[in-house]
Amino acid sequence: MSASAVNIESTRLPSPALRRFAWGVLAYFIAVIVWGTLVRATGSGNGCGNHWPLCNGTVLQNSPHVDTMIEFAHRITSGISFFSVVGLLWWTFAGTVRGHLARTAAIAAVAFTVVEAILGALLVKLGLTAQSQSPLRAPFLALHLANTLLMLAAITLTAHLLSRRQGYLKSTIQIVAPFGAITAVVMVMIVGVTGSLAALGDTLFPASSLGAALTQDFAAGSQWLVRWRWTHPTIAFIASLFLAWLLVRAARRTAHWDNRGLSAVVLVLLATQYVLGVLDVVLLAPLWLQLTHLLCADVLWASLVVLTARLTLEPVGNN
Repeated sequence: MSASAVNIESTRLPSPALRRFAWGVLAYFIAVIVWGTLVRATGSGNGCGNHWPLCNGTVLQNSPHVDTMIEFAHRITSGISFFSVVGLLWWTFAGTVRGHLARTAAIAAVAFTVVEAILGALLVKLGLTAQSQSPLRAPFLALHLANTLLMLAAITLTAHLLSRRQGYLKSTIQIVAPFGAITAVVMVMIVGVTGSLAALGDTLFPASSLGAALTQDFAAGSQWLVRWRWTHPTIAFIASLFLAWLLVRAARRTAHWDNRGLSAVVLVLLATQYVLGVLDVVLLAPLWLQLTHLLCADVLWASLVVLTARLTLEPVGNN
């Protein structure tokens, strides 16, 4: 890309306010997701009964229980998140030129947010909350978590592409070696899904001690959610091998961005996740640790999405 082309592109950059709003929407969504984990971990998913979107059939709650307040707060914040992502879509179209990649990402963000709301409603209407041990709960939870990660990825891409000063138009990018990067991202998604199932097993079948937990893991009579908890750390280890390749590749490719800083952030977050995972097992997954573990996982996911976008959606040329 010529210098004149870069200068033309630089005059079309979205406003700083739009870029800040996009990153703010991402931060807000992560907070809502962490609160959703609080709902699951405290068994508050049925705090509003099987009513949706109303809570116990009403808007205002008279003398609500703690589980009702936790679940109702989650519904309110989720509703706000929907309007915020719709606002992001409108502002992105209003503040960018035709062909801007952020437009596509913003459309995807809204679509995944709608699916997220539908899945959340189905969990409530089908009674797959609180202490439900229905065989439908695990697959629904896995689908819900996968969609959550895709939703976060779309919002992250929107914010990242709005912040780019080059390579943000469809006509000015090239896709470079996507297979390995996409494989790493998919592996991380699988880690997230298996982690959500392991957390569900911890919630439904808590152990009194580390020894009891290990006995549960290998007891033939244990529920499959408990006996499959080993898949989460195993797949996490395999995924780390793909991430190591991705980080090495990122550190070597600095033609358009200096990826070393972001790669270091991803590495630190990955190491932190392993420490939190070990503590989760040793301390029998206390609530505060589950929330911290998920928060770190979401930040790691967003950082990885940006890094992958830098590596696969490269600006054309060397400028």
